[in-house]
Amino acid sequence: MITGASSGIGAATALACARAGMPVALGARRADKLVGVRDQIVAIGGRAEILETDVTREAQCAQLVQACVSAFGSVYAVYANAGYGDESPLHEMSDERVRAMFETNFFGSLNIIRPALARMLEKPPAPGERYRGHVLWCSSCLARVTLPRYSIYSATKAAQAMCASSMRHELKPLGVFVSSVHPIGTATEFSDQVTARAGGVRKTIQTPARLKQTPDFVAECTVNELRSPRGEVWTGFKGWLTRVGMGAAIMMPGVSDWALERIAARRSTK
Repeated sequence: MITGASSGIGAATALACARAGMPVALGARRADKLVGVRDQIVAIGGRAEILETDVTREAQCAQLVQACVSAFGSVYAVYANAGYGDESPLHEMSDERVRAMFETNFFGSLNIIRPALARMLEKPPAPGERYRGHVLWCSSCLARVTLPRYSIYSATKAAQAMCASSMRHELKPLGVFVSSVHPIGTATEFSDQVTARAGGVRKTIQTPARLKQTPDFVAECTVNELRSPRGEVWTGFKGWLTRVGMGAAIMMPGVSDWALERIAARRSTK
């Protein structure tokens, strides 16, 4: 079961799961795009159930879980993927904008994970399966080190990563594995939407096109995670390099601050 499944990483993951033989239940706000994703899945011989879903609405998330159970009998994995970014200095963001991002990115994740988890805990592991369920949070590389103008986005992603880490130890004895996925720069609508919210002008350093990953690549990494669960998923060699860089920044905060100050100063003059 995947939220935010109408485009980007969510849609690519839905198709990758279908190609791997997994039935999928998909939720997103844009019902027309969801229909397109379902049609692609059906065209390759897969099975998909779709439902218009706003993750800030608990009742709609519960309905998506029920649709998954009705169509496929149970829920094995839930991927809390819905979310968005906003490039703005914190002092210029209203409480409404801050709360709205937390409602979607963080509480929206809880809204889908909680009812899905309840279903997972109802059933024993299938014969030969080590786990009876798998919870995945779509976090970000910025969960570890933020950038100027990304404080609230990073805060929501850090909250996801911390919850995933804690839940992993809480739920593993109960037969449910929990992972956090940490994409780096990905070629999706996400960047375009951030630009639109910023008034068409980006003032923060962006991932160069040659270093961006495709949503299909991130999706394949996620399917591999479903087959062989790990606590944190950093996608591919570029993801591993980013993780190392983030670790170095945490170990040397003075150097990190110096670099970010230079970046902020250079971008502010453009």
